[in-house]
Amino acid sequence: MRTFYLLFALFLASLNLRPAITSVAPLLDTIQSTLGMSGLAVSLLTTLPVLCMGIFAPLATRIRDWLGLERAIFSALLLITAATALRGLYSSVTILILTAFIAGIGIGLAGPMLSGYIKKHFPSKPGVVSVYSVSMTVGAAIASGLSIPIYTRSNHSLTITLACWAVLGVLALVFWVALLQRKNNEEQQQQEEHSRLPLKNKRALLLTLFFGLMACMFYSITAWIAPIAQSLGYSKTSAAMILTVFTIMQIPVSMTLPAIVSRFGNRKLFLVLCSLCELVGVLMLLFHLPIMVAVVFLGIGAGGLFPLALMLPIVETKTAKEAGAWAAMSQCGGYLIGAMGPLVIGLIHDSSGSFTLAFVTMIAVILIMISVQLLISNGEEPKRP
Repeated sequence: MRTFYLLFALFLASLNLRPAITSVAPLLDTIQSTLGMSGLAVSLLTTLPVLCMGIFAPLATRIRDWLGLERAIFSALLLITAATALRGLYSSVTILILTAFIAGIGIGLAGPMLSGYIKKHFPSKPGVVSVYSVSMTVGAAIASGLSIPIYTRSNHSLTITLACWAVLGVLALVFWVALLQRKNNEEQQQQEEHSRLPLKNKRALLLTLFFGLMACMFYSITAWIAPIAQSLGYSKTSAAMILTVFTIMQIPVSMTLPAIVSRFGNRKLFLVLCSLCELVGVLMLLFHLPIMVAVVFLGIGAGGLFPLALMLPIVETKTAKEAGAWAAMSQCGGYLIGAMGPLVIGLIHDSSGSFTLAFVTMIAVILIMISVQLLISNGEEPKRP
């Protein structure tokens, strides 16, 4: 029963790490026209949270040392929920940008601490990271998929549509209150042991670079797959469906792959296979092969790489604090690099007038990522039977 409770708490927390971002994406055109926002201002609603996820991730270790793990996660969830609910008070450019900033801080703090949470409560079961990654994907998919229907049914109310996702946060906060009352005495004794980012650790630096390259590909595909589809002659409706397929394909892979890797080991094999799936998908786009098949390969690759990137700091470390510090560093550098991906692809497309050079750039990123994966895997311990 305790195990189920801990897993469900992880599920609810992770479920809140994306709706504040993905609920906005389908409504960007509507928000821009309704509030008279510039293209730069409206782009901040999705770019700013991702940048904050990178910038504020290192603070997670300090706040965790100060408050303790469960209280720190609760505080991060409170920030996300408050930012989302604030969008229901008044619809304005200032409110939307401010809440994007606050939500980004909360997400940036929660991400590394949830890795520490898994290491603390499931030290011998790193495959539990699948609960973390799948619930994030589900939260992102639900928020992006239901935003337009909710907007329509609420008589085109932006405040209701954007603020309704605070319900998920309230549910998580209520559930996490019980965890705050179970604070471990051992954790209190360790409170004075401060966490440090592993800035001089070669493997931690490689993990950070891998996370960045993985995130760069993920956000580039997420941002540009619909415009790519339209450039190939698909309608807006079909392009939206292609993006949905990309998201849905990630769920079963994220759900099963961490458990498989945890059970059988050989992380190098699965890391490279997932990267090769992305490579096949981009090559199919480059040569104008069936885009739906390409998106399936891209979804499988992204769905596998993300949970493995979350798992690596957990399996490479010995304690919950150490895992949180490694995760904080990898997500700090990773999300900052990842946030640049869509921007670079956009600049390449604007300068060349097509996506051909952008595809070549993506291929180069994937090849570099495979090289980094091989370097990371050099020190991998074989799985013991």
